[in-house]
Amino acid sequence: MTEELTMDHLVPAGIALGSGLLGAFLLRLLLRWLAGHAGRTRWSGDDVIVAALRTVAPWAAVAGGVAGAAAALPLTRAVQHSVNQVLTVLLIFVATVTAARVVAGLVRTVTTSRSGVAGSATIFVNITRILVLAIGFLVILQTLGVSIAPMLTALGVGGLAVALALQDTLANLFAGIHILASKTVQPGDYIQLSSGEEGYVEDINWRQTTVRELSNNLVVIPNGQLAKSNMTNFMRPEQRLTILVQVGVSYDSDLEHVERVTTEVVAEVMTEITGAVPEHEPAVRFHTFGDSRIGFTVILGVGEFSDQYRIKHEFIKRLHRRYRAESIRIPSPARTVALQQGAVVFPQQRTGEDTVPLV
Repeated sequence: MTEELTMDHLVPAGIALGSGLLGAFLLRLLLRWLAGHAGRTRWSGDDVIVAALRTVAPWAAVAGGVAGAAAALPLTRAVQHSVNQVLTVLLIFVATVTAARVVAGLVRTVTTSRSGVAGSATIFVNITRILVLAIGFLVILQTLGVSIAPMLTALGVGGLAVALALQDTLANLFAGIHILASKTVQPGDYIQLSSGEEGYVEDINWRQTTVRELSNNLVVIPNGQLAKSNMTNFMRPEQRLTILVQVGVSYDSDLEHVERVTTEVVAEVMTEITGAVPEHEPAVRFHTFGDSRIGFTVILGVGEFSDQYRIKHEFIKRLHRRYRAESIRIPSPARTVALQQGAVVFPQQRTGEDTVPLV
């Protein structure tokens, strides 16, 4: 201290410190009230901003009070400079963390509110958070008098070595960015890879894509592998899809009657089963004269990929019950085998029970 500490110094310092603490308390109350109003709005971005201000504003008030108290005390120039530096670094640190939260929250808000953008993917959120924290760190170093120019030069030179050492990691990172930017896959899509993995995309982060199978198991796929593999996306260009069910009836069936009954069952399933498409137009297409039956395809509409199993299940049950009521026969393949001593076997396909005459 440059002079003796007296009450003339302590009173203003105490007032300044108390004012800072009181300001922090009042700011928390005000921001809590604003958070309540922000929670009732449709836009979730104001919630992110208010939540961030609830962190940085009280700290700024406290730092201002401490700075005022330090200015009122008879401190040496070196001590005063150190106190100011510490408070500045503290404020920059709090502001950087808060800014990272705000930017990451706004990016998450934008991505979840727009279709065709990475809904729940964390890759963009993580990248923006890291960039903001890195900028804040450089600002702190510059505030402390550390020159960042040599550091940036060293990072530029060492970046090549790091890139070579982290080829797979960087390949997965850029593959994930490419996947999201091209909008071929988004969280929530149901995909199937040529290697056999299939399920709902849970998340796409900086290294890997997480897929949840229908059995509720998680499959972790590196982004580079996902970008290089052949893939079917059952949610694009639209979520609804059609499924094909193969059916066959005997040759003595009235095909007009078969088509009418099948169409009625399709319409019934489409209107009564959850996950079906009520406005789907029933379609029956005959296509094959088989060995023991006339084959045809029934086209059903489903809301999304996982609904097809339930809809197929109900359709086959109801169609079988209706065919039995209408006396429409679904034949099972049978084979007639003729056996002769010292002769070649001549198998023949036919409808009916197996008969094996022995000569």
